[in-house]
Amino acid sequence: MDEERGEDALSPDAAAVVARARAGDRRAFAALVDCHQDRVFRFLLRLVGNRDEAMDLTQDTFLKVYQSLAEWRPEAPFRAWLFRIARNAAFDLLRRRQRVGFLAFDDLAPEEGEAAWPDPAPRPDQCLDDRRRVAALDRALRELPAEQREVLLLRELEDMSYAEIAATLDINEGTVKSRLARARSAALTHYQRHTGEHRDG
Repeated sequence: MDEERGEDALSPDAAAVVARARAGDRRAFAALVDCHQDRVFRFLLRLVGNRDEAMDLTQDTFLKVYQSLAEWRPEAPFRAWLFRIARNAAFDLLRRRQRVGFLAFDDLAPEEGEAAWPDPAPRPDQCLDDRRRVAALDRALRELPAEQREVLLLRELEDMSYAEIAATLDINEGTVKSRLARARSAALTHYQRHTGEHRDG
């Protein structure tokens, strides 16, 4: 069953760090960067597919965050606001490329990504089967429209709530849910076509 994720509510300590950063405390801002930079980098890497560009975009994102902290409303989810800045920076780059490309999940080194793909089993045939399934999933996702791939990344890999995704993409929660349902259905169809697997029920 698809249960709603928890909201991005800042703990009192985290809220205090953000408040100090907004007031110009550079050490507090450095703590924010340290807390969030790895997830932002991985998200950007999946979107743009190039490590150097993802690193540059991560730096640009936090520069923009530093410059715009006064604009952030404390009642808004901080993570959604942060990822929206990162997402906008990535799509600006991708528009300049005149394409929207996503990095294959199996191109991510295990230490770089959070996708919990099965570890290779000791038997070579099982290892090969796992790799084929991952490759099939990657092909299925690449066949989705960009807006569907994006919502799947945010929901399934970044573990965002519907509210966070809505805030990140600047759409309403109903649109998030319908877009996610279409994305899951299409991804499953493509995956089954690539693997020949079919599930009833």
